[in-house]
Amino acid sequence: MKNKKAISLLFLSNIISGFAQGISMIAIPWYFVEVVGRPEVFATAYIFITFATLFWGLYAGTIIDRYSRKRIFILINAACGLIIGGVAFSGFFTTSMNDLLVILVFATTIFNYNVHYPNLYAFGQEITEKSNYGKLNSYIEIQGQSTSILAGAFAALLLTGTTNKSMNLGGLTWTLPFEIQPWEIHEIFLMDAITYLIVILIFMQIKYTRLVKEKIEVGTLFSRLKSGISYLKKNPLIFRFGFASYMLFAFVLVQIHILLPLYVHDFLQERGDIYASAEVYYSLGAILAGLFVISIFKKLNSIFGIICLMLVVVIAFAGMTFYKSLLYFFIANLILGLTNAGVRVLRTTYLFNHIPNNVIGRTSSVFNSLNIMVRMCLIGLFALHFFTTNDNVRYGYLVGAIMVLMAIIPLILHYKSLINLDKKKED
Repeated sequence: MKNKKAISLLFLSNIISGFAQGISMIAIPWYFVEVVGRPEVFATAYIFITFATLFWGLYAGTIIDRYSRKRIFILINAACGLIIGGVAFSGFFTTSMNDLLVILVFATTIFNYNVHYPNLYAFGQEITEKSNYGKLNSYIEIQGQSTSILAGAFAALLLTGTTNKSMNLGGLTWTLPFEIQPWEIHEIFLMDAITYLIVILIFMQIKYTRLVKEKIEVGTLFSRLKSGISYLKKNPLIFRFGFASYMLFAFVLVQIHILLPLYVHDFLQERGDIYASAEVYYSLGAILAGLFVISIFKKLNSIFGIICLMLVVVIAFAGMTFYKSLLYFFIANLILGLTNAGVRVLRTTYLFNHIPNNVIGRTSSVFNSLNIMVRMCLIGLFALHFFTTNDNVRYGYLVGAIMVLMAIIPLILHYKSLINLDKKKED
């Protein structure tokens, strides 16, 4: 594999930023559910943030396909570091953090994700040989989820602290040699902001050779975006595959930020350490997917793998709806991590093999925009009073099971055509 040093530095920067971002993104929803008791404020803000990302995501794709992806990483990290750092410092001079400032950090991180991950995959595709696409995507998944395990563990520690030098993580009690007090939300934000600065320094050291030589479009925003849509119109099978296979990802994002904290608080009636532990089990499942999914389905095919994984998660969601058990909750999150990450690895590899690098950012933006519309509908649905009453939040997972089951249908209907498209590409 060429550009090994560049890829290693790319992974290192992703580990550092992902660790602190992960803690912040676990802490913020729990902050609104447990600390200030205003989950409806967060849900309402999340709808507006998601709507805003619809336009930002479209623009981000055109930026990714037009400018240096290394430079994009540096600039976006500088902007996020300044914003989150400013919010963190304000927290040290006030008695309580303003809800809007906490939401600003959440929005900044979400906007960063809309550039970071498409740019990460596009950059990886740009500096990696085609024969190593599957391996690269697996490495990204393993690295990202290993970081999430650390983030989940530290979030559990920082959100609840220790009691008699002990903490609960993953349903187990861990004893530490010292006592730790819970961190304030602005202290978590300060750690987050510092990592953005470290990441910038790492990216400045990255040197690489482009392995993809497609022509870069330099037209207007509209013309560049239009060509991405045109590509998918000319390749409707790719569009149908991308849209259907993204549905699990859409639900996972919403359940992480809206359903999961309420599910732990209202249905399981547990504390923040159990909520953060869900991230640990999810990440363990995702690591297993990164290690084994490509090799397991290599002898079969990506489409078959995606359908199987989505069917498994339907069963897991149904169980979470009707079965109140901490053990099952952890197992279901392990399954969710495995299936969502497995689908992502298979989907991304399939799209890499069928979409040219010079339009990958824009086509990703189209899929992401449709995904955002679906997420807005889900957030609006789960913001209804029904889901925040008693333990009714559990029925949100039944909605997820039905949604994923419906997404499987077009994949089955177009199964042979998608397989034949793969064979034509090989020929």
